[in-house]
Amino acid sequence: MKIDRSKVLSVALSLALLGSVAVAQGRPMGGPHEGGFFGEHSLEFFADILNLTDAQQTQIKQIIASAKPTLEPLFRQEMESKKAIMQLAMSGNFDEAKAQSLAQQASQAHVQLEVEHARAISQAYQVLTPEQKTKLAQFLAKREQRMQEHWQEHMQQKPQSE
Repeated sequence: MKIDRSKVLSVALSLALLGSVAVAQGRPMGGPHEGGFFGEHSLEFFADILNLTDAQQTQIKQIIASAKPTLEPLFRQEMESKKAIMQLAMSGNFDEAKAQSLAQQASQAHVQLEVEHARAISQAYQVLTPEQKTKLAQFLAKREQRMQEHWQEHMQQKPQSE
């Protein structure tokens, strides 16, 4: 199976960027470490795997920091719209037009968020050497394969009646 490098890189760096946004908002995204599993810890993880230089790490941190002011309000807008949809669904007075409107707002915020992620990921990717890009692609391809295997196992374990 051929893996699209940009898609795989997008997933990895999106996790780091999302984590940094969540950490900046005071919302750790899980994990045993202070500040959540993503954010700084994700950058450290990739820095170790790719042997990033101090200069590369500094550049990527600057990219993440410059993306935060754009990402944070989009993330908040998407989460607020989703929260409003859930409140509407549980209100006992469901209004389909209102749900459509809220879903549209969440969708628009999500699209903008993905575009901004892609922009930051592209900038971070340009910091890597060709060897680091190859190493990252190999790591992410293995990760994708493990995820697909896990998904297949999960689907095989589901009862047929579902």
